[in-house]
Amino acid sequence: MTDSTTPDALTIPRLVRPKRFGDERGWFSEVYQARRYAELGVSADFVQDNHSYSRDAHVLRGLHFQRAPHAQAKLVRCLRGAIWDVVVDIRRGSPTYARWVAAELSAANGLQIFAPVGFAHGFLTLGADTEVEYKTSDFYAPDCEGGLSWHDPDLALPWPLGAAQPILSPKDLELPKLAGFVSPFDYDGVPLADLAAPG
Repeated sequence: MTDSTTPDALTIPRLVRPKRFGDERGWFSEVYQARRYAELGVSADFVQDNHSYSRDAHVLRGLHFQRAPHAQAKLVRCLRGAIWDVVVDIRRGSPTYARWVAAELSAANGLQIFAPVGFAHGFLTLGADTEVEYKTSDFYAPDCEGGLSWHDPDLALPWPLGAAQPILSPKDLELPKLAGFVSPFDYDGVPLADLAAPG
């Protein structure tokens, strides 16, 4: 298993590709193994698995985060179809505040993104009948959930929509923009780095 460089555990996003062992029948993969992931810097204590299904292409979920005392790190993968997955630095005082990294995750490529505490997360489905699963390091707590607008001009996220309009939940349509946002997360000294493609 390989991923991008891992400068510090649990502080910046990283891309992970679990190894697949194939033969004439198909393939087998360990998509999460605590000891191996800890060696990559992904040592969060995951306590909940979430599974979403999106019927249509261009379903957009995000940008979401959960604040203390139930802040969440996430490990995201696509089980069916493909998504454009984005993670945004929202740590107060970070030199890379409001910068983002993104990657295409698909059932075919098997890639995963680790989104640590202090980052907002969202994704766009690239086709119909898409399924996404993600682990979280704390339980869902409605009183601690937050988010930012998907089309904030200060973020200028290049969602791969073409001429299509995204499909969002009523709650996501009402998320605030970055201007005036007071982040509940502090910078930990490690700036956001580009996602290196795993080998």
